[in-house]
Amino acid sequence: MPMVTRRLRDPDVNPCLLESDASTRCMDENNYDREKCSIYFLKYKHCRKFWNSIMVQRRQNGVKPSMPTAAERDEILGAMGKMPY
Repeated sequence: MPMVTRRLRDPDVNPCLLESDASTRCMDENNYDREKCSIYFLKYKHCRKFWNSIMVQRRQNGVKPSMPTAAERDEILGAMGKMPY
């Protein structure tokens, strides 16, 4: 597996892995009809937007690494009580 693919499949690197997989699965199941999968694309877009804002906040506060690990993301989402996206 190429290095780029491995990084994108790493849950510590890609916070929206589940949303990405869901949209790909939807496209596969619906013969690549984008219209039928628009809800999955929106969820992925909102996920990326949410975690990007977290990453920007952490950079501004000097927190390293700027993207929280998978365990930290679970804690952040748990503290919120629900999925923000």
